[in-house]
Amino acid sequence: MGQPLAWGRRYLMVRPDHFRIDYVINPYMSTQDQPDPDRTMAQWESLRQAIVEAGGAVEVLAQRPDSPDMVYAMNLGLAIAPGKVMLSHMRFEPRRAESIDAAAWFAANGFDVARTGMDGVGPTFESGDAFVFGDSLVVGYGPRTDVEALKHLATEWGVRVRGLHIAHEGMYHLDLPFCPVDSTHAMIYPPAFDEPSRAALAGIVPDPIVLTDEEAFAFSGNSIVVNDTILMPACSPRLRDILTGLGLRVVVLDLSEFHKGGGSIRCLTNPLDFELSAAAVPGGEVLLSV
Repeated sequence: MGQPLAWGRRYLMVRPDHFRIDYVINPYMSTQDQPDPDRTMAQWESLRQAIVEAGGAVEVLAQRPDSPDMVYAMNLGLAIAPGKVMLSHMRFEPRRAESIDAAAWFAANGFDVARTGMDGVGPTFESGDAFVFGDSLVVGYGPRTDVEALKHLATEWGVRVRGLHIAHEGMYHLDLPFCPVDSTHAMIYPPAFDEPSRAALAGIVPDPIVLTDEEAFAFSGNSIVVNDTILMPACSPRLRDILTGLGLRVVVLDLSEFHKGGGSIRCLTNPLDFELSAAAVPGGEVLLSV
């Protein structure tokens, strides 16, 4: 059995005061299927409260009226301890205004702010594609993050970056088909990746928990672990048996309104306590599977 994750106890969330579907940038979105404001707020609050009850802490950032997707806080930036953040440089122009408020919040809270690009110039990077796992920063690239951004991350912070090529339009961020559970276990959905990256996962995750199609598209991989609790939007009996067998308490929350925008629990929560010391490499390095 792996050791508990060293991160995942402090999060940034964005209140969904202006959450709606104004455009379509992933297969789950439809402007004809709008979220209900009251249910949206109740679901968001249930998640915030569940994190606190599990022993976590939540910082809250107000949502910009012109940024309906800003509620998916995981993509504001990749924050690491102590006090650094790589701000997201969004692929799609309608999301780029989120970075204005994100940069101000991170700076005001003691983070040194870096970027891979800005206003469409330079490599795109969306932090929903990045996780600390084992001895590396694991980064998905393809749909939302440019492969060139991986070198930027590696050299800026002097860390080992392992790149995984995402090749499935329904799994457009790494936080959909990849979910760290403890130091050796992660939920993964192999069809999300190209063949070389599927093979590379065997070297990254010692104890994979392979998701079925049904589990993956119920957003089961878009979950978070807070101490000994895993918060999930859906959990099959099979997954529940596996996770409780690892000593985790499974809490299932209804986040269905947010699924209309293509995200769930992980997308709504940005961990502020990633630690990269285990991934330190002088000058940094990028490992790609080709």
